[in-house]
Amino acid sequence: MTFTDWLVDIALLLVVFRQLREGRLGLRSYLLPLGIVAFFASRYLHGLPTEGNDLVLIGATVAVGAALGIAGGIFARVRSLNGDLMIKAGAVSAALWVLGMGSRMAFQLWVDHGGAAVVGRFSVQHQITSEQVWVTALLLMAVTEVVTRLATIFVRSRTVARTTRPETVSAPLTGRLG
Repeated sequence: MTFTDWLVDIALLLVVFRQLREGRLGLRSYLLPLGIVAFFASRYLHGLPTEGNDLVLIGATVAVGAALGIAGGIFARVRSLNGDLMIKAGAVSAALWVLGMGSRMAFQLWVDHGGAAVVGRFSVQHQITSEQVWVTALLLMAVTEVVTRLATIFVRSRTVARTTRPETVSAPLTGRLG
């Protein structure tokens, strides 16, 4: 892992740790994690490998990312306070985020420090065609986790905003007619 890889992985972990303290849910809440994964994707995503069982691996990791993202979004607390939407990542939401991001970091460290031969044998046995497939699968898992978490939070925030919006009351017309 390069220094930049570490920075990006740690930045993604800090996104949720920042939300352990309740804060305003705004555009920055969405753009920061999306920007981080967009940077990651532009740096490491080089096509979609489709040979052998590449798509099976990619599909499995994307499914795990989606499950973690949706669950993390469900367990984040979204509420209205004085007209602002607020978000707080509870313990479960933060734990799911750390599980997803941390497991990818741990896998990368393990491969870099002795696990490459095991991954190589697994890849051959399961017809996974290259090292790049693993990079793509784990990256798409992260992107999916971020996007589904944010989408879940967005849907929940719209529901909260709709249910807490003051009702509009039509006032009768007053004054003289013409």
